[in-house]
Amino acid sequence: MRKIVITLVLLAAGSTISLAQCDKKIKMTSSQTQYLDANGNVERTVDENDTFEISPSNVKIVVNGNDAMSGTISSNTCDWKVPFKEGKTIINTRLEDQSGDVKEAVLTIEGKDGKVTLLAQLVSMPDKKIRIAIEKFEELTENTSK
Repeated sequence: MRKIVITLVLLAAGSTISLAQCDKKIKMTSSQTQYLDANGNVERTVDENDTFEISPSNVKIVVNGNDAMSGTISSNTCDWKVPFKEGKTIINTRLEDQSGDVKEAVLTIEGKDGKVTLLAQLVSMPDKKIRIAIEKFEELTENTSK
């Protein structure tokens, strides 16, 4: 009986840790963007500095120091066994670019074997995807966010 109670306590603690990260404001950076076809084959690779700031309600994308897109999150599924090393977040969002053009998008952040990638797909362009290998991850606090 004691083993069962200890196991349940450990499971509850682990669940709380993985859910707690989902409510945080984070910043992820990368230096390369891959454009994929419908089959997941790389069509082209571009060296650029990408930054993704994600809060529980908003997404902001900065490319080479310029604001590219931002938007609100309409839904978010978050399940991480080890925070930002093993797990997945799926974000449905409406992104608006600098010209005011709005696109529905799905952002999938996935960690496998300690490597984190972000896969972006516009709902209006299901045959095109963008894959980004995340090189740096940090949690933002009120003092570190801009």
